[in-house]
Amino acid sequence: MRRPDHQTTTRTDVSAGAVLAPYLQEQAAEFLRSLRLHHENSAPTDAGTHAAEKAAGALRRSARRISGTLHTFRSSLEPAWSEQLRTELAWLSGTLAREHAYATRLTRLLEALHALSGTSLPSPPAPRTAATGTGTGTTVPDTDHAGRRAALGVGAARAGALLERQLTLARTRAHSAALQALGSSRFHAVADSVALLASDVPLSAAAAAPAVEMLHGPADRAEQRLLGAVAALPSDETTEPYNEAQDAPWHQTRLLLRLHRYAHEVVRGTPDPVLTAPGHALDLHRDAAEAATAAASAARTPRIAPATAYALGMLHADQRHEVEAARGVFRETWPYAAAVTAP
Repeated sequence: MRRPDHQTTTRTDVSAGAVLAPYLQEQAAEFLRSLRLHHENSAPTDAGTHAAEKAAGALRRSARRISGTLHTFRSSLEPAWSEQLRTELAWLSGTLAREHAYATRLTRLLEALHALSGTSLPSPPAPRTAATGTGTGTTVPDTDHAGRRAALGVGAARAGALLERQLTLARTRAHSAALQALGSSRFHAVADSVALLASDVPLSAAAAAPAVEMLHGPADRAEQRLLGAVAALPSDETTEPYNEAQDAPWHQTRLLLRLHRYAHEVVRGTPDPVLTAPGHALDLHRDAAEAATAAASAARTPRIAPATAYALGMLHADQRHEVEAARGVFRETWPYAAAVTAP
């Protein structure tokens, strides 16, 4: 297996704490800045909502980087404190991510329906309370090509409306959950811990050792876990396009790639540029897989019209094809070819 060729940028006389502490303090400061901006732009206006969404995205990114760094370099940190904060930051990031995920999923599905049918579909609205709807029938019509196109044109609008109701309701609930989380005592405890981190990083005694001894080993192990996960991905010949169970190794690879990126930032000082494109491909893979699941879930809605079920089936197939395309892009852009296919 070919591995990346890295050049060490850490001086041998620099301690692990001297490298790790500034990175964590920078991310903690970004977390606190994003939190302040989120509070300042929480007014229910279009401009305020957009700014709050950007602040929430920055908040999630800094939370992920802190959490990932605490996980990878835990031997250089006070163990009980770092493990607790890592767990709480993972909770916060996941809670804040759900609203954004539902909004992105709805936009993706409506755009895909439009591309499939050519029908003008409504744009996703801002979060609001909405009720799920029902139709009649569940049988996909058995017609000729022209009839199928007509059914798709009729069903796409209804499918879009159904997806809009379901995903907007889910987004509204996620928005409420995020607001509750940000106002909870649990979140305030997390914010207090991050504020402490911005000024004083709780290092372990081992952090006084040279960085090349304490940090490069964990970073290399994060890299090895990533390379191993990529090598274990199922080959194209054994992959079933509509088997959602085969998505799991790809999702795991995406998480390991993220941990490797954060470790690289700590040890090398900058992101690893060769992994930008494959990382983006794995993000698209995740988005398409989740969109396909949402389409399949909507198709199971009781008593929907046959044309609606047909459009949702076509939409599910389209998103599964996007899953396969994202896997192809990942294999093409992954810079270490020997690790792409399992032996």
